[in-house]
Formats: sequence, C-alpha cells, structure tokens
Amino acid sequence: MFHDNVQADFDSLLPGSSTQQGASRRTAIKAALGIGYAASAGRLMAQTVIKTSSAGLRTEEITYQVNGFKVPAYVAAPLGKTRLPVILVIQEVFGVHEYIADTARRFAKEGYLAIAPELFARQGDPGSYNEIARLMSEVVAKVPDAQVMADLDGAVAWAGANGGNAAKVGITGFCWGGRIAWLYAAHAPIKASVAWYGRLVGEPTAITPRHPVDVAASLKAPVLGLYGGDDAGIALTTVNLMKTALAAGTAASRASEFVVYPKAPHAFHADYRPSYRQGPAEDGWRRALGWLRSHGVA
Repeated sequence: MFHDNVQADFDSLLPGSSTQQGASRRTAIKAALGIGYAASAGRLMAQTVIKTSSAGLRTEEITYQVNGFKVPAYVAAPLGKTRLPVILVIQEVFGVHEYIADTARRFAKEGYLAIAPELFARQGDPGSYNEIARLMSEVVAKVPDAQVMADLDGAVAWAGANGGNAAKVGITGFCWGGRIAWLYAAHAPIKASVAWYGRLVGEPTAITPRHPVDVAASLKAPVLGLYGGDDAGIALTTVNLMKTALAAGTAASRASEFVVYPKAPHAFHADYRPSYRQGPAEDGWRRALGWLRSHGVA
C-alpha cells in the first residue's frame, strides 16, 4: 500500500503516463550530489529552472552514520564560516536531485549550513526508477517515519560538528518532505519549521503511525505551512482541521500559521515542473526566510 501522503502528490502532479524516460541508474550517494533529476520526474520537467551558483559556497557530498548505516547527504554552506545556523532541506518523493540541491544552495547564500539527507537511501535510489508506481511501492512506501526522524537527528549532529550551530536549527520540506517538516517539529527541539504543501491527514500504518494532524497539539517548534488553494491532492478542509488542532496545543502549536495561495496548485515552488508559479513561490520563499529569522534560527 502506498503512503497516503505521497499518493495524492503524484495524482495531482502527473500529466499522463506513469512510465517516464530519463537518466540512467545512479547510486544513492550520486543522488545526494544533486546532479540531474530523478528519471521518474522526467515528464514533470518545465522549461525554466532556477540555477543557483556555488560561487562563495562550500558544496559537498557527505555521509554520516545512523545505526550503522551511512546516510548520504548534499551540503551547502558559506565558505570559511562556522557556527552557522542550520537548515534541514527535505526532499520530494524523487529524492535529493538538482532542485533540492539548488534549494540548499539558495539557503547557503542566505548564510545557512544547509543539509539535504537522502532519506530513501536504505530502501533504494529514486534516481534509478523510470516508473513512478514502482518508485512509490518499492521505495517510498517502505520508508518508516521513525527511520526518517533518526536520520534527521543524525544530520543535525553532523552539522553541529562540521561548522553548524546545533542550537539554531530549522527544517523545511516539499511535498513528501512537507509532511516530514510537520512531524519533525513535534519530534525534536528545533527552532522553526516551514512545510510546503505536505499532506496533513492520513490513515495510520505500522511505518507511518501518525500524521501532522495527530501531532499538531504537541509541536516543539512553530510551523509555517505554505499551501496552494488549487492543490488537487490536499483539500482545504484538512488545512482547517489542522488549524483547529493547532489552536488547542502547545505554545509552538498556537504560534504556527498557514498561508494559502488561492490559485496555486500543488508543488508551486518546484521551478522544474509545470506546476511552478513564480508569484507564490517567491512570496513563500520570502516568508520562509522571515519565519526562520523571526523564530531564532538565523
């Protein structure tokens, strides 16, 4: 069975056939380099792609140990600086490809140590899949939330020992990663979270026992939710359910906010997709930076 939180993402994004043509097989560590795009994202490609230069940045492929496994990650940070605020950049279902790596570089240009861990590495390499249905069933649907939380804890520890300030950590995630950004805000003592159109509700399973609405009242960090009013996979009624749950929770829960862009579809920030909407994407980015700054990350 597919994760509830990713099925709607795909249903709302795919323009046609589930079989995509694209890049040849890459290992998970190559995916973490942020080179190219996942093969299964091929039909989603748009004409305009934002490219952020690595000039003035340290960009590298790293691995860090979590429970005996070497988790690959893409890292971007300003050259020659230490004690940097840390931002965890969480992937879509396609893994850590060029769009996620570019987003990490954008944060690095703003003064962050940005780390994007390949959270599917134990289950498989998203870049090797041409068929979205197989990617979902063979990789994404087998990734336990507990594994993801531990891998993110490991990323924070690595960042704190390699130029980052582990006392100033934020997280942001897109689509699949948007759901994770909500969950991590309830899991770890971070400063702030920004969730881009992540699923809020779903049926509990053994590997995804709770969803954002289930942890809304117990957040440890305030979350800014950035959502599209025309998102075919995330009903605005679930946003309202989340708002109600947040209002009855912790101080961080009550401080959380939503911004809904009325005419924006799902994945409106993803500049490599036809769903990209420049206005909401740029406004959301500005709000995300302001949110992280106002809550003590930067």
